[in-house]
Amino acid sequence: MAYYHIKNTIVEEGSKKSPMSRKIMGRIPHTSLAKPSSSISPDSMGKDTLHLLSYKGEFLKPCPGTKEYICCGYQILNVATNCPLDCSYCILQSYFLHQPYLRIHVNLEENLGAILTFIDRDPEQIVRVGTGEFADSLALDPLTHWTDILMRPFSKRKNAVLEFKTKTNQIDGLISSPYRDRIIVSWSLNSPLISATEEKGAATLKQRLEAARRCQAEGFVVSFHFDPLIPHKGWREGYLKTIDLMDRYLNPKGIIWISMGSLRFMPDLKPIIRKRHPGTSILDGEFITGLDGKARYFKPIRIELYQFMRRNLEKWYSDLGLYLCMESDEIWGKSMGWSPQDSKGLKGFLDDRVVRIFK
Repeated sequence: MAYYHIKNTIVEEGSKKSPMSRKIMGRIPHTSLAKPSSSISPDSMGKDTLHLLSYKGEFLKPCPGTKEYICCGYQILNVATNCPLDCSYCILQSYFLHQPYLRIHVNLEENLGAILTFIDRDPEQIVRVGTGEFADSLALDPLTHWTDILMRPFSKRKNAVLEFKTKTNQIDGLISSPYRDRIIVSWSLNSPLISATEEKGAATLKQRLEAARRCQAEGFVVSFHFDPLIPHKGWREGYLKTIDLMDRYLNPKGIIWISMGSLRFMPDLKPIIRKRHPGTSILDGEFITGLDGKARYFKPIRIELYQFMRRNLEKWYSDLGLYLCMESDEIWGKSMGWSPQDSKGLKGFLDDRVVRIFK
């Protein structure tokens, strides 16, 4: 099943002769060519339209963490912006409100050499790269074939890993590739209620975990992200059900890491969520303004969430590489029983996991 419903395609002038543009157009023969419109409703964000363009910025950038919280030192590979899924809490609704459509950067292959040169400049430095920050890594892979483009060069680099982060079960491109080394396949997970009501267009939890099981059977290293954790009625029972499903489908020894983060958002996202997702309940919690200007749950709520998840995940398996996303040293200590102290420490922790798992 495809997680996109493409009705129109916009091909930016100058990108029509791109090999990637031609290949994508050949894979969706029934789409209609269109021109950019200034009247796209923020409610739809043009999620039924591909916009093929040449990206003018840097393809590889550090994750935009803030100095107030501990960041993992991730590198974002910007292959596209916007997502065909429509999660109520998604920050992309704010980031790209005025840049609608599913924007595919068709000059990726032309810029791949510069990306690899950056990685190769220091062979002793581990570089963790992911494509899932500004778009789902696999939802559009049947059209874009990002897996074909990226897996081979990354699998040959001993100081890098490439993480495909998704909420889908679009793994055919991964499975058909002969490359496994240095590739991480990652799924965002939540409680059954949040997954069913707040993650529109995503695969079900069962479908995601079935896909993860198949990837493990095919020799892939996998990872998971419980982000955002959202307290809701029956949340403890709900998250336990997700952990029980993980136990049913997965070999925990093949998991490189599991991150945890709680719902947080810039103030301008709140009215967008209210308008685009009027039935949501995710904004009903108690929030304060964090050091980064984002709305966050009160500290005791976050600590309770993380302690509960850590305790129950570690009951399942004690060596899952658990870490927190964008939290303070204080929250780390009270939630996890230890702290990397700063972003450099967390990067070192995750880099060590890479060395150990891909030894």
